[in-house]
Amino acid sequence: MTTEVDAAVARAFTAEWGQVVATLIRLTGDWDLAEECAQDAFTLALRRWPGDGIPNRPGAWLTTVARNRATDRLRREAVGAAKLREAGLLEVAAMSPEPEPGHDGGVPDDRLRLMFTCCHPALALESQVALTLRTLAGLTTAEIARAFLVGEQTMSKRLTRAKQKIRHAGIPYRVPPAHLLPERMPAVLAVLYLLFNEGYSATAGAGLLRRDLGAEAIRLARVLVRLMPGEPEGAGLLALMLLHDARRDARLDDAGDMVTLEDQDRGRWDSAKIAEGVGLLDGALRRGRPGPYQVQAAIAACHATATDAARTDWAQIAALYGTLTRLVPSPVVELNRAVAVGMARGPPAGLALVEALEASGTLPGYHLLPATRADLLRRLGRTAEAAAAYREALDLASVPGAATDTERRHLSRRLAETTAAS
Repeated sequence: MTTEVDAAVARAFTAEWGQVVATLIRLTGDWDLAEECAQDAFTLALRRWPGDGIPNRPGAWLTTVARNRATDRLRREAVGAAKLREAGLLEVAAMSPEPEPGHDGGVPDDRLRLMFTCCHPALALESQVALTLRTLAGLTTAEIARAFLVGEQTMSKRLTRAKQKIRHAGIPYRVPPAHLLPERMPAVLAVLYLLFNEGYSATAGAGLLRRDLGAEAIRLARVLVRLMPGEPEGAGLLALMLLHDARRDARLDDAGDMVTLEDQDRGRWDSAKIAEGVGLLDGALRRGRPGPYQVQAAIAACHATATDAARTDWAQIAALYGTLTRLVPSPVVELNRAVAVGMARGPPAGLALVEALEASGTLPGYHLLPATRADLLRRLGRTAEAAAAYREALDLASVPGAATDTERRHLSRRLAETTAAS
């Protein structure tokens, strides 16, 4: 029964966490209290459900428990009574997280509606995205920090400052009207993008893939494209997700070890997803408003439509990465461009870009930087130097939370191969 309960709680966390937290925020106005009480509810579920049984409506059970915890906490505070009256919690009634009629902004999906609600333009874009990932998607502060390439303590401070700004400025937590959705679109797209990335290539843990996150991001992107069909970047993001997800089943072998793109069995790629992704991308590009998600989707399409690794159009990919660096300057994008340049023009050209990145100091502690240098050195036959670089990458990846076990095993295999060849 315990295993069954654990699975039920995990499913409920994926499906209900954001809704429970959002409801408590709406009723109490306190983000920290909402998160703490929601966490208490899930913890209590792990203790109660083995004996009481899994409720027919886990979300309603969790919401009621979380609300009761919030009520108790507020009552214990000196100004509890005033807060209770203001929040409307004095009457312990069944809580409905549904928006008031006519106040859903025209957004047909609960979770997407909450994302638009959380992405308030009074906050900096990065704060909107980080706070939404933490509050609604349930990602940990450490996972969000790695996505933004900052330390966990730095991200924790940013989240705290964002919550304080909301509290002190009295920013309301409610669904924006339909005409205000476009201004929140960039933040919502960024949330979905990072949510998919965490599902497609987890930042830490035992496995490389978190299928539930990837599937949910794709589902929400589909809803978003239907809601706002005139937004080419929404279609570009969905295309990007589909083109990457099409390769998902070929990324790991039967033992759960990583298979690099050039070694993947392309017969295992999902041709229907590739066709859908390419179609979405073509439609988005025809609108004549290219953006970073469309460019990334075009890069993914170059990989997905190549019949084998040798026929990959690396020159086109390198050019697209050049465009991407102009749209969204980023050392990670530049690192990916180095790989493409190395494949298109030869490893020495790619290695020069990697060495320039290392000299810039913009990616400290990022294990994929020495790993990329190692791969280029391996292709040049400089195996002793490659082994040293793989060892450096493995050391960085071995820092707790820096990489998945799958990635570490891959680096260990590469290190063993190059050591034996040197």
